[in-house]
Amino acid sequence: MRVAILASGGKDSTYACWWAIMQGWKVEALITIHITNDDSMMFQIPNTSIAGLQAYSMGVPWLPILSDGKQEEEISDLENGINGHTDVQDAFERVVFDTEVIEFSDDLHLQLSVLEIDALVVGALRSDYQKTRIERMCEKIGIISYCPLWHHEPKEHMQSLVEHGFDVRIVSVSTDGLGQEWLGKQITQQSLKDLIKISTKFRFNLDGEGGEFETIVVDAPHMSQSIEVSGHSEWKGNRGTWILDSATISKFQPS
Repeated sequence: MRVAILASGGKDSTYACWWAIMQGWKVEALITIHITNDDSMMFQIPNTSIAGLQAYSMGVPWLPILSDGKQEEEISDLENGINGHTDVQDAFERVVFDTEVIEFSDDLHLQLSVLEIDALVVGALRSDYQKTRIERMCEKIGIISYCPLWHHEPKEHMQSLVEHGFDVRIVSVSTDGLGQEWLGKQITQQSLKDLIKISTKFRFNLDGEGGEFETIVVDAPHMSQSIEVSGHSEWKGNRGTWILDSATISKFQPS
């Protein structure tokens, strides 16, 4: 089975990628939608360019696709990218321009032609809006859509991430109960226990599926090299974002 992964760089798409590899499937590319505006109904916005470093660490091509996040057009942007109807080099240069702090290797392999795949693997948890639109697109272009995490129990899912060695960092929060101290925090056994207590008290989704928080993954079982990151917090009232100051594979760093 030849698959591509719809990769935001966050915990769910990264876990779905590992799941696909564990099935013995061949990952042909990581596909990342890079939103050029401030909003999207379907795709993660902060720090998604880190998926390019994940792809490098895995030794697979990366396909960045630009989208301005318009509700009726972003799924078409994804379809055009899969079909090779987008300028990948231009998208990459725009990503580099927008995210100067991410250090991409000169030998990063971009997916520059039509993807020959049997399926698209997506890390959707409970968003019917996202799942149904992706399924329709996949049916239209003749491939299968897999959502291996669909309706996974939140506590089980989050514990599985920690137990299997995923290094997950929280990069945005936007719910009562999660303060500035959570920005940039790694999800460990202890911080997950704290997160479970807070989510129970303030009644938000433990897995962040309602947009309560967003994440990036800097190491995982299927990555050969970890990603070194540093950043700072920007807090606005009751929400905030962890802004990357640098992100690089350790191999890229000068000795």
